[in-house]
Amino acid sequence: MGMSGAEQRVHFPVEAEVPESKRHLQLRTLLFQFLELAFAKEAAIGCDQFVYWDPTDPRVCLAPDAFVRFGQPDDLFQTWKVWERGAPHVAVEIISSSDNSDADWREKLAKYRSLGVSELVRFDPESSEPLRVWDLVGSELVERALAERAQSRYLRGCWVIAEQPSVGRALRLSRDEDGMVLYPTPAEAAEQRVRELEAELRRRQS
Repeated sequence: MGMSGAEQRVHFPVEAEVPESKRHLQLRTLLFQFLELAFAKEAAIGCDQFVYWDPTDPRVCLAPDAFVRFGQPDDLFQTWKVWERGAPHVAVEIISSSDNSDADWREKLAKYRSLGVSELVRFDPESSEPLRVWDLVGSELVERALAERAQSRYLRGCWVIAEQPSVGRALRLSRDEDGMVLYPTPAEAAEQRVRELEAELRRRQS
């Protein structure tokens, strides 16, 4: 989509000063790490970057805790402009104490609908209903009826809630519906490789 000279002069900020709790940072970092390791060769992975979808109004934006857009390898983008790169296929919001009111969420949900995200995942570690998922149906985001987990319609796995050391409940993606084969972070993958090598060494010595 082409832009006029006036549109090209609009300034789209790269960052904003927004406080973040240490727990939220750890949960967001965990999410980004396993998504990047699993999908960066085939998708762009975002984490708290601004996403813009109106080329005339930089006030219209969101900063998902994570998002994924397939069809291109990952790169070091500073912001995401939908009119240039398309809407994310998947976006994830981790709810914190500062933005967990119903009014806040209704406003954010309306923005995601305008953005055109295909799968929206909401994780609230403090809620009795920690996992909620919406799918884009036509021009509306429609919430799924869930039990404890949700099959992603774009990622090759199932969204599950898993206990993590130091942070408690965390959002993970699992290759199986039972949450037994989690997509690993780089640190977890390295630990698994060490265990495999140690097991191989023991076999050779026996």
